Amino acid sequence: MAENQDGQEKSQEPTSKRINDARRKGQIPRSRELNTMAITMLGLAGMIAMGPYFFDNFRTLFSEQFVLGRKDIFDPAAMMGHLITAIQDALVMLLPFFALMITVAVLSSVALGGFNVSFEAMQPKLSKLDPIQGMKRVFSVKGLMELVKSLAKFVLVGTATVILLHTLSDDLLGLSTLDITQSIGKGMTLVAWSSVLLASTLILMALIDVPFQLWQHKHDLKMTQQEVRDELKETEGRPEVKGRIRQMQREMAQRRMMQEVPKADVVVTNPTHYAVALRYDPEKMHAPIVVALGKDLIAANIREIASANDVPLVEAPELARAIYFNTELNQAIPAALFLAVAQLLAYVFQLRAWQEMGGDIPTPPNAYPVPEDYRHA
Repeated sequence: MAENQDGQEKSQEPTSKRINDARRKGQIPRSRELNTMAITMLGLAGMIAMGPYFFDNFRTLFSEQFVLGRKDIFDPAAMMGHLITAIQDALVMLLPFFALMITVAVLSSVALGGFNVSFEAMQPKLSKLDPIQGMKRVFSVKGLMELVKSLAKFVLVGTATVILLHTLSDDLLGLSTLDITQSIGKGMTLVAWSSVLLASTLILMALIDVPFQLWQHKHDLKMTQQEVRDELKETEGRPEVKGRIRQMQREMAQRRMMQEVPKADVVVTNPTHYAVALRYDPEKMHAPIVVALGKDLIAANIREIASANDVPLVEAPELARAIYFNTELNQAIPAALFLAVAQLLAYVFQLRAWQEMGGDIPTPPNAYPVPEDYRHA
């Protein structure tokens, strides 16, 4: 099994993030043998298919541009004009073949790993000029495989050439018995189809190289268990970072909660450990809602803000604990506590009226009817 620099075994399949990162770096499977085979085979096929077209156009080009008339002999610029015209005509004639070759080269390059543009891979790297690193690449496993493939290709094409020459020996020798026109025509046919047969041996190399390149690419991207864990932490967030985010979220929520305390109608206290701020608008709410709640330090902050904004503070330990443990922020109080909270709000409204109009000071309830199962020690 493959190992990383720390000696850990790369036994885990590459994750999608690992594969995407590799693509951004330009690390995708490519097969030179597939590219060479496609260009060679289709190039030869194109030349054979376009042979008559090339023959007719070249014959016309030679007859028109390489035959000089009497007036051209005495014109120093005529030769250059004919040469430029011949080059232009030849380029126009070869344009379909060039387009075919460019298309084949592009498609065969992206056939295995898909189309990918990596600007990171285009950036110059001084490490590529390091002779030591270069020697490591040459004498690496990949370098050895490239050497084996080159030798195998040489042996395969060489063997096919020997067999082909032996098979066509009679036809080649027979060309000497034909007249020049027949000999050239048959010779060109033999050369063309022999080239196609020899090039077809590259198909075998491509069939071997393509699966190997896919396996090698996947093998190079394999990960150790530690790399998988580290990537998972980076993807989902490291525990310390997530904890810090949650802490910041709680602090923001507390600040928003404290901003609602001045709008409360009453703050119910324990009196020191718990504090709950309630607001009730009969026209908009079906029941009082909790706008702030907390214990210990948060409870102290709620009491401080309430006192600074003239929000009544009422000590009702059992009711404060019941609301704290059985409600959530910005939610209505439970139906079981309606009667107790109603008595509390009635006292608060009486207290507010006394502050505005005077009279007898209202007396707070001696006890609030908190159900037994809502009481907390």
